[in-house]
Amino acid sequence: MSLDVARIRSGYPALAEGFAHFDGAGGTQPAEPVIEAIGAAMRTAVSNRGAAHEPARRSGEMVAAARAAVADLVGGDPEGVVFGPSATALTYLVARTLSQSWGPGDDIVVSRLDHDANVRPWVQAAEATGATVRWAGVDLATGELPVGQYQDLVGPRTRLVAVTAASNATGTVPAVRDISALAHKAGALVYVDGVHATAHRPTDVAALGADFYVTSAYKWSGPHYAAVIADPEVWAPLQPVKLIPSPSVAPDRFEYGTLSFELLAGVTAAVDHLAGLVLGPGSRRSRVLASMAAAEEYENALAARLLEGLQAIDTVTLLPSGRERCPTISFRVDGRTPAETARALGEQGLCVSHGDYYAVEYFEAAGLRATGGAVRASIYHYNTADEIDRLLEAIK
Repeated sequence: MSLDVARIRSGYPALAEGFAHFDGAGGTQPAEPVIEAIGAAMRTAVSNRGAAHEPARRSGEMVAAARAAVADLVGGDPEGVVFGPSATALTYLVARTLSQSWGPGDDIVVSRLDHDANVRPWVQAAEATGATVRWAGVDLATGELPVGQYQDLVGPRTRLVAVTAASNATGTVPAVRDISALAHKAGALVYVDGVHATAHRPTDVAALGADFYVTSAYKWSGPHYAAVIADPEVWAPLQPVKLIPSPSVAPDRFEYGTLSFELLAGVTAAVDHLAGLVLGPGSRRSRVLASMAAAEEYENALAARLLEGLQAIDTVTLLPSGRERCPTISFRVDGRTPAETARALGEQGLCVSHGDYYAVEYFEAAGLRATGGAVRASIYHYNTADEIDRLLEAIK
């Protein structure tokens, strides 16, 4: 199936302003149904969850609907979906909770390819408990995260392996399934950062071998809200620090305070939007898979067009990416800092990112952080070939 890009673009009000958005890795524009759902929820009588009256029951229904939607998006169990304000906050929550059982002699494995949100919470938790941190390195020549190194890094005292499903800096898609298999063989849990990957490809948490999978809705046309998904049996023995009267059952006991019901309505609408990128019959899960497969094919074609064009510009240096990748490309232009390049492109209505994009370990290892990191062009399903050409001409 192919995307009707004109139809899809018409569903993004912000695109009418004329900017070309290549900054989706930092946050996409919201789809019209998301905006409408959030507004409708705020115009409707909604109370905190309960059963005594209709407004209280509505909020419970919004929560249940959003859990089901996220489960359909990534292939999880609705009863294993925990919501929070950001992927960073949720990862800190899980790190604090899991590390209650860590101690000296235990170890965790993190990677230098990851966003710092899937590094620092684990490093800090390990430091607080006396556990050892082991580092998986990036092959800077190829952009790959070699699987073979995990055979030496993972051992009988490894408690957790944290790895990204796709690099937000280079687009590299590591072999998460193989890494997970090595971790599980040693009895370790696997925490997968799916914030960047979820927006660009079909996702199946079980196929990845993820014990925990975190994703942020604002990276896939939704509101600024996040979810971490695990099997209910994985959540069952975990006891987070919480208030005495707050719920004691999972997943509710992991959600601090009152959830944002209007944003949850937006999360549900965003998943429905993704399920409708291509029109067809079937369950929402099957439609999500078909739509995301079509989006992946379309975005990869645009990325190939951009890569070919950038490779033809002598003054552009590309950051290496793996054989399997998301449509995210980082580069530098000779004679300009990344900030200067981004500003010059921004003056022409071309929105790109610059810096280290919180991928601190990668840019430190590459020796680029001190000089401003790189410029990032991240392609999304509302981008067009004409926008790619505009970007290439501006860079020239």
